Amino acid sequence: MPSDAPLGILLLSGAHDRAHYAFVLAAGAAALGRRVVLFATNAGCHALAADWSGLDAADRDAIAQARGVAGLEELRAAAVELGVRLIACEAGLRMAPLDAAALLPGVEVAGVATFLAATGGGQIVSL
Repeated sequence: MPSDAPLGILLLSGAHDRAHYAFVLAAGAAALGRRVVLFATNAGCHALAADWSGLDAADRDAIAQARGVAGLEELRAAAVELGVRLIACEAGLRMAPLDAAALLPGVEVAGVATFLAATGGGQIVSL
């Protein structure tokens, strides 16, 4: 696979541990210079909300931070700073249910075709 191939991260789950790791992967790959697209759908859309307390087991974040692990806020900020493209699935927002106005600034609302086009021939990881 070419080194310039983008990494697509498909976040289906609304569980904190999966959302947390989606942002670990996104920030890590972007820090290495890789183009990254994180596409959240269904309950995973809560990870792109300004208030992500709708994630299952959101209280795990405090435990992670107490143990010296970056919390979700820190990881999301790093991903944004590193240029990770964040997309919330239009249909997934309806399923969550979340309003697009609840999302972080800069999060796109689009469908799976946009995600697939953005990842081109790159890898897709599903969480």
